[in-house]
Amino acid sequence: MDTPFHQFSDLFAQLGLPSDNADVLAFLAKHSSLPQDINLWEAPFWTPAQATLLRDGFDEDADWAQSVDQLNLALRAPA
Repeated sequence: MDTPFHQFSDLFAQLGLPSDNADVLAFLAKHSSLPQDINLWEAPFWTPAQATLLRDGFDEDADWAQSVDQLNLALRAPA
């Protein structure tokens, strides 16, 4: 079974966040440097619904796995 490919901005839209390029970059700048010992979905800036989507999306078989992994890596990078 093929997993659909989602654009990075699509994940932001799915999370209910502004998804244009400038807003995505601003979000990443604001929240980057997430500590390695915190799971992506445990970050304090997510709502419970966003955290659930990210936790469920982290499963490698999930439709959103590639985009969630990309977000995880982007938030671990220094600002």
